[in-house]
Amino acid sequence: MVDMKCEGCVNAVKGKLQTVDGVKDVEVDLSNQVVRILGSAPVKMLTEALEQTGRKARLIGQGVPEDFLISAAVAEFKGPEIFGVVRFAQVNMDLSRVEASFSGLSSGKHGWSINEFEADEKGEAFSSGVKAKLRVTDLIGRSVVVYGTEDKSDSGIMAAVIARSAGVGENYKKLCTCDGTTIWESSNQDFVASKV
Repeated sequence: MVDMKCEGCVNAVKGKLQTVDGVKDVEVDLSNQVVRILGSAPVKMLTEALEQTGRKARLIGQGVPEDFLISAAVAEFKGPEIFGVVRFAQVNMDLSRVEASFSGLSSGKHGWSINEFEADEKGEAFSSGVKAKLRVTDLIGRSVVVYGTEDKSDSGIMAAVIARSAGVGENYKKLCTCDGTTIWESSNQDFVASKV
């Protein structure tokens, strides 16, 4: 969902998103303020591109295709020194997408249980890619470990359990209209988490 007011907004948003690597197609619905993107670009890159147009954006779901089971999982690193998230999404039965983002790491190369990445001078690292023969449902309850070295020779410096997660299209959030709050004015307090 992108805050757009006119055809100029539409052209700016569409033009910017079409320059992002991995974006194959962009559809814009001005009346509903919705942008649909087909491709393999990481969510972080899409969000950054939309921010560069000066418009507010919220990621919303579009539903799950009836003939395809989508599984998603997440491992969250909640500090106190290292923060991060690793997201897993089943692309098809033989391929999974993995995105990892961390902050608070020492600069240099680090290993983790699925892939390897390098932290910059700010201690931040980002990794995105696909992994063949990986089934997200098989990862639930296991853990992701981050190591201080690239070769993983030391003991892990941080770990997080992989938990089930709603995919982008599986948890469409709706706001109550009784108080007049729009999706652009909403905050974390507008969404109440329920325990399962």
